[in-house]
Amino acid sequence: MTILLYGTAKEIVGSPTLSVPTSSITGKKLPNTVGELKAFLANTYPELKKLTAMAVAVNHNYAKDHEIINSYDEVALIPPPERVWM
Repeated sequence: MTILLYGTAKEIVGSPTLSVPTSSITGKKLPNTVGELKAFLANTYPELKKLTAMAVAVNHNYAKDHEIINSYDEVALIPPPERVWM
């Protein structure tokens, strides 16, 4: 599964995209829902936990934590906008 990253999430991961395995040879549980994906990514990239909010879009629609994701879905992580001081 390929995940598109924006803003601060892209900076934390160090890339505009991230590949998450869709099968496990190690026996570890892989994310099947948006909530599981968020937890998986927070464990892999602890700096993501510092963000105040993180929206997830699946196939161009904002998704809630209980929604199921598949390997062929287009997934995007959208962090909160950064403040711009004038």
